[in-house]
Amino acid sequence: MNISIQPQAVKGNIRIPSSKSVSQRLLAAALLRKGKTVLEHFGGSADEKAALSLIRQLGAAAQYIPDEQKVEVDSEGFPNDAIEPMIHCGESGLALRMFSMIAALADKEVAIEAEGSLRNRPLKLIEEACTALGVHYTSDPAQGFPITIKGPLQPKDITLDGSITSQVLSGVLMAYAQAEIIEPVTITVGQLNSKPYIDLTLQVLETFGMNVPQNDNYERFIFNPKKAVAAQGLKKVSVEGDWSNAAFFLVAGAIAGSVSVSGLDVFSAQADKKIIEALHDCGCRMSITTEEVVVQHQALKAFQFNATDCPDLFPPLVVLAACAEGTSVIEGVSRLQHKESNRALTLQEQMGKMGVSITLQDDYMIVKGKADIKGATVDSCNDHRIAMAAAILALRADGTVHITQADAVNKSYPAFFDHLNAIVQEPGR
Repeated sequence: MNISIQPQAVKGNIRIPSSKSVSQRLLAAALLRKGKTVLEHFGGSADEKAALSLIRQLGAAAQYIPDEQKVEVDSEGFPNDAIEPMIHCGESGLALRMFSMIAALADKEVAIEAEGSLRNRPLKLIEEACTALGVHYTSDPAQGFPITIKGPLQPKDITLDGSITSQVLSGVLMAYAQAEIIEPVTITVGQLNSKPYIDLTLQVLETFGMNVPQNDNYERFIFNPKKAVAAQGLKKVSVEGDWSNAAFFLVAGAIAGSVSVSGLDVFSAQADKKIIEALHDCGCRMSITTEEVVVQHQALKAFQFNATDCPDLFPPLVVLAACAEGTSVIEGVSRLQHKESNRALTLQEQMGKMGVSITLQDDYMIVKGKADIKGATVDSCNDHRIAMAAAILALRADGTVHITQADAVNKSYPAFFDHLNAIVQEPGR
């Protein structure tokens, strides 16, 4: 799908859809929990649907009711006798890394398949975790996928690398929280990045009454003994809104008008809530309440921002920096290599087509602001966040911006372009 965006002002309210990071963790917990779980305000993005499909393949009965934005899950817990021999995680990196660790709880061989750009992402961390846990791991020597694992995973003292992604750690935390533990065990983590995502995982464990480890400064996670949990009654959880996607519309308000975003938890542990700091530092007008976040355009100034723990903010931050006076510096480029694309290079190339000067230097991205934003044809490179960034920056262009492979937004935000169209005010900004 190709989309064309005209330069224009924006004004209005967006109710942001659910956080796919939260939804996927909640679905994993609903699989592990014995009983019925209802997830309300479920967004239905491609990644969320991949996780929903996975818990079905791993033995849970799950019904998605789109009209009510609700998912109902009935589970006998995990492992169970209904596990399918081949499971598919779509193009979701979190689903692959988290559910591979959960699937390893089973004393049964399970093959795991993926699609799209996910097939090109490294599998080393999954293999290392499986090896450390005594889980049998094999992969196709030529293509990588499918990978095959066979447990059962037995909790024990292990060490994991957290420098590339925290998602494998989230999976191990989920697995340990479900497993029976006889004596204390410790997960030691080196160079952990994306700490807020681990906070999300720990919050979900607590919400579901699972075995929550002691967090020793994100360097060690200590699980105390726990026996198997009996079947439980109905559990209802509302999925909070997604700060990663909200960031694009908050930036739209900062550069092109006035936008309010509702459906967010201002006390959320989501990493990308830090967009508020960047918006504050660049000088836009902003109001924050428990009901909504309102951002209004005024003259913007350059900013410095460390995105090491929130790398998904790079695309909207580049848009913000491009429209600010001066040169902005964003730290954490090393976290972008294994996204849907090599996102640092993709941002440099595709935003460059629109006149934005981006320099990559060590772990820093340097963006020159107040450039003349040009109409151009931009390729999303099948990266949902590149497509959204190009669409928001197009609001300030001097002509039409054409975005190819724009349907990449379905991965996280299928209604993105509908929501953008709903706040358009006037052409020719």
